[in-house]
Amino acid sequence: MATVVALAGEVVSMTGETADKLLGLPGDAALLYIALCRCGGDFNQAERRLRWAKGRLEAAYEALQTAGLIGATAEVETAPVLQDNAPPEYNTRDVVSALEGDAAFAGLQREVERRLGSILTPADLKQLYTIYDYLALPPEVILMLTIWCVEEMESKYGIGRRPRMSQVKKAAYRWRDMGIDTLGAAEEFLQRQKGLRTRERELLPRIGVRGRAPLDKERDYLSTWIDWGFPDEAIIMAYEKTLLKKQTMSWPYMNSILKSWHAKGLHTPGEIEAGDKSPEAKGPRTAPPALRESQRRRRIAEDLARLKHTTGRSGEDG
Repeated sequence: MATVVALAGEVVSMTGETADKLLGLPGDAALLYIALCRCGGDFNQAERRLRWAKGRLEAAYEALQTAGLIGATAEVETAPVLQDNAPPEYNTRDVVSALEGDAAFAGLQREVERRLGSILTPADLKQLYTIYDYLALPPEVILMLTIWCVEEMESKYGIGRRPRMSQVKKAAYRWRDMGIDTLGAAEEFLQRQKGLRTRERELLPRIGVRGRAPLDKERDYLSTWIDWGFPDEAIIMAYEKTLLKKQTMSWPYMNSILKSWHAKGLHTPGEIEAGDKSPEAKGPRTAPPALRESQRRRRIAEDLARLKHTTGRSGEDG
């Protein structure tokens, strides 16, 4: 019997090859992929819409990653922390008034347009004004934020690619939540990000990520491991243990290994090798030679005593 599929509203499309791959995966992986497509690649937005437990979500994510369906083109971004008080609904009059009466905001508009390489639309200006007025970030911090967003976009997708104003606003919420609201804090954050990117370029090929930029979720894992104090060699040890157990790369499983080591205070390869052995791997403890000889003599004496008791003869009888 033929089945009629009704497609109402917007259409979320995919290639036949992608559909074939999804048909071979668990149902949760297909649902997560559809959610990511519907949410523009925003992993956290997809997570909120699915409302799954963490383990279920990670299993589906891992299946998609193993199948090669999540790659450099999947824009997985960390969403801002939702605030109890929503920002005001700024209108065009609010923005025009700010541009005419606030020289700092007018100057910020010009610099942001120069960095983004385009004239801001009325909707873009409302988002910029939300950052400036509601989040109350200083103009110089907003400009550094914009520059950082441009550099991040170019590192992912190539020179000349520019972020949307909505992405800049999302990053602004994140900066505000992290307390990056002064020029000094912004400079410190960007310096740290520069160091992280250097570590990424050196480390990622050694843990199987080649030919593409890392996903935001993968970068979050790397940032956490570096914050925990793991050098590259220790991270590679966790990667090798992951491959041995899973036969493929699994970021959640690798994270569980490093989290366990961190909880035990083991960070360098030497500390890990010395302190992360199971009781079976350590093997039975061996007694000192003198004690072993004493134990051997005692067992022989016990054996002779049992023999004498059983036969009624002394060991000297022939």
